[in-house]
Amino acid sequence: MPSLPRLPALGALLLALLAVPSAAHAAPAARAGEVVVAYRDPPGAHAARMAQPRAPHVLHVRDVAATIRRLRARPDVRYAVPNVVAHAAEAFVPNDPGRTPDPAGWQQTQWNFTGPASVDAPDAWGNLIAAGRPGGKGVVVAVLDTGVAYRRFGRTPADPDLAATKFVAGYDFVGRDPYANDHNGHGTHVASTIAESTNNAIGLTGLAYGASIMPVKVLDDLGSGDAAEIARGVRFAARKGAKVINLSLEFSSDVTSSEIPQLLDAIAYAHRRGAMVVAASGNEAVTKVAYPARATYVVSVGSTTEHGCLSDFSNQGSGLDLVAPGGGPDAYLTDPGCVPDGTPGRNIAQMTLIGLHRDTFGIPGGYEGTSMAVPHVSAAAALVIASGVLGPDPTPDAVQRRLEVTARDLGAPGYDTRYGYGLINAGTATDPAVPVG
Repeated sequence: MPSLPRLPALGALLLALLAVPSAAHAAPAARAGEVVVAYRDPPGAHAARMAQPRAPHVLHVRDVAATIRRLRARPDVRYAVPNVVAHAAEAFVPNDPGRTPDPAGWQQTQWNFTGPASVDAPDAWGNLIAAGRPGGKGVVVAVLDTGVAYRRFGRTPADPDLAATKFVAGYDFVGRDPYANDHNGHGTHVASTIAESTNNAIGLTGLAYGASIMPVKVLDDLGSGDAAEIARGVRFAARKGAKVINLSLEFSSDVTSSEIPQLLDAIAYAHRRGAMVVAASGNEAVTKVAYPARATYVVSVGSTTEHGCLSDFSNQGSGLDLVAPGGGPDAYLTDPGCVPDGTPGRNIAQMTLIGLHRDTFGIPGGYEGTSMAVPHVSAAAALVIASGVLGPDPTPDAVQRRLEVTARDLGAPGYDTRYGYGLINAGTATDPAVPVG
């Protein structure tokens, strides 16, 4: 079942900076010895002239504070301020060590987060830090899966690399209780890609590490679940305030819409409630997107490899929206980067349950599939929502469009049925300098 900005006018900007109480904020950095001064137009100036105030000047002085005091005392001065300096948002590089303590840390393992075939996590993290909502803070992402190892339960310990991740109340629709515990590992792996604790010197990183996870168990310990349970989970997540619903699961590609009406109704309900639903295109290597990804109001996600090629198992076809890293071998295509007869790229690494009894944690190397691609898109959506680039409460359609127009085009130019609109780029999608268009 699981598939494995325009800048403000200088005067307005400077006046806004003056309005910040100095007691509450550190003084902004300014160019040494420079004062920006703007003069008033003389009385009787022509009306057209008054509509376009005189341009400010940059003065080079020895004593900035004394010059500003003297200028502000003059009646012909509109304002006088230090020439403050802005800085581009810097990429954030966490200290998580990866599989083993290594100077290169997580970057050695998480090719899907940084590198030529990645989703550009460091730039996205820098953008969110600059926006004041690091890692997508405040956005709730529901993970409908085999559960999440977020708390100790019986022989199953809590994932140490989710210890600092925020969880909100979820539900187990398999066991019918409030605790969506994982005894499989799949759900924990997915949740970790979205929001694994980051910069904690443990394991790996999560793309939307500041987001809150709502664990909703709709798949049993073997990874199977029926349409009725999944539909209940979708409705629960939407009703409880999830802004993104991650469905790293698929039905067989021969299942039709007429066989899952309850799930399609639940997805439409979630969309009306403002939740973005993201699902896997499927792992059957066919030219038909599987349900629920094929449904209206669902963002359908295919899988790409470390080489930036379509994964050989990834379903394609009409209705495919985006692709994201899912690992595995390259498909037999002639697209740039595809080397189907070469050494396969690496799979997707995250800390999750391992061992015969799934009672310990590690970073296994065998996780590949469109299931692994989906959480990259869910996390990127959470980052876009938190970043404010689309306003305080964007619609699911607006978030989807943002991810599509900022994706890296792969394959044939423009939209195509192999890669959809392309490989998501979380860095570009959260960049306030990129037009909303």
